[in-house]
Amino acid sequence: MASEENPDNKPGEAADDPFADWAEALEEQKRTEDTGAAEQGGPLTGGAAMPFSGASNDAPAQDINMVLDIPVQLSVELGRTKVPIKYILQLAQGSVVELDALAGEPMDVLVNGYLIAQGEVVVVNDKFGIRLTDVVTPSERLRRLSRG
Repeated sequence: MASEENPDNKPGEAADDPFADWAEALEEQKRTEDTGAAEQGGPLTGGAAMPFSGASNDAPAQDINMVLDIPVQLSVELGRTKVPIKYILQLAQGSVVELDALAGEPMDVLVNGYLIAQGEVVVVNDKFGIRLTDVVTPSERLRRLSRG
């Protein structure tokens, strides 16, 4: 388990860390991506993304540290649809709502309602997750924010 390999674990921490399985899955994914990165190309190859890297060296690095622990709402959108209220009132257990997304289509990953990435569903130890397949560049995110 990843928590057993982590030398930073403090005494008294639970050995069954709920995020340990995700950490293991991410490490495994990174190992497989490292071997295939040269073949694939694309926006996600290369090293880890650095937030605000190269934007401006005038601001001290400590300024960014002030915002790193601020919680944000991350959501994954399966699809959307518009229906009349009378249809909503008729919904019951077992009802099926048709969405505009196609099966197998990448899902949108939103942070506070703004699109930041797209990805595919994965399952790790009976829990759903999302593997990012395409990330919106920071400059594109800023451009979209300024329009909105």
